[in-house]
Amino acid sequence: MAGADSQLGPVAARVPGVRAPLLAPLLGLTLLAVLSVAVAVAFGSVALSPAELHAVFTGTGEPLHRTLVLELRAPRAFAAFGVGGLLAVAGALMQVLLRNPLADPYVLGLSGGAAVGALASMLAGLGAGIVSGSAFAGAMFSTLLVFGLAHGTGSWTPTRLLLTGVVVASGWSALITFMLAVGPTEQLPGMLYWLMGDLSYAGSPWPTLIALALACLLALPLGRSLNVLARGPLQAAALGVPVRALEWGIYVGASLITALAVTTAGSIGFVGLVVPHMLRLVLGNDQRLILPAAALAGGALLTLADTLARIVIAPEQLPVGVITALLGVPTFLYLLYRSR
Repeated sequence: MAGADSQLGPVAARVPGVRAPLLAPLLGLTLLAVLSVAVAVAFGSVALSPAELHAVFTGTGEPLHRTLVLELRAPRAFAAFGVGGLLAVAGALMQVLLRNPLADPYVLGLSGGAAVGALASMLAGLGAGIVSGSAFAGAMFSTLLVFGLAHGTGSWTPTRLLLTGVVVASGWSALITFMLAVGPTEQLPGMLYWLMGDLSYAGSPWPTLIALALACLLALPLGRSLNVLARGPLQAAALGVPVRALEWGIYVGASLITALAVTTAGSIGFVGLVVPHMLRLVLGNDQRLILPAAALAGGALLTLADTLARIVIAPEQLPVGVITALLGVPTFLYLLYRSR
């Protein structure tokens, strides 16, 4: 792989290793991530002062404050961070796989399959655990369906995979519309909240946090190969990169972490699209920097967005997907205008 770095252009030349050029932006994003979790824990329908937070974490706080922070806000904040990080990392990987900066984790119809599974369970009156399991099963089924149809009798290409995903996503969208049309009126609010993304019932944050750490640990050693693959499969193969195995690994890995994110919080848009694109414009296109930066920036963005969703019309709550869309649309339009 020694000859690969010479093919990466000026971005790789600026990032010779995992030292100062990488650490500076990552340290800044780490501070942003810590700040976002602190803000999420401190603010809500009842704001807590720094002294009250200190008392809670030292074990001397009021019982109500301890319950509010340790059992409600902190688990939800960490779940939001894990989901946001997973979506951003999956988006960055999908953009490399499809060699398309406008790709996102849902571009291959995965969120539609998860939504159909979740809504079907809701219509059947099943519990929250079954709904989450059905969403994950639907996401995995959509992944296998898209890959099977795109592969056909020969090998798949990024264009064929993308077109197949768009068609399958359209089919899922039609099924979702049908379910909403025939569903009982009393179940529609819960179904719509799930479709817009909601962290109210996220549960334990550990699955998403562990999956985020594993995704980064597994993807970072492949950073050089991902850099070369982003320039095209022929050039990657000429430089000794196992293109087909790497593409399969990206597809399966990105699909799994996206399925976990969707199962935890529903369909939350724009995080997996805007965060990697924004980081690429600011930091360059070296995947050794983009992937950990996406994990931190995506987690911080969704944590802050969920905090806004809790306090904008407190004590009522908005679906966090509404906030990410309101933030993502103007941000993405600005990035497109700037990239002209």
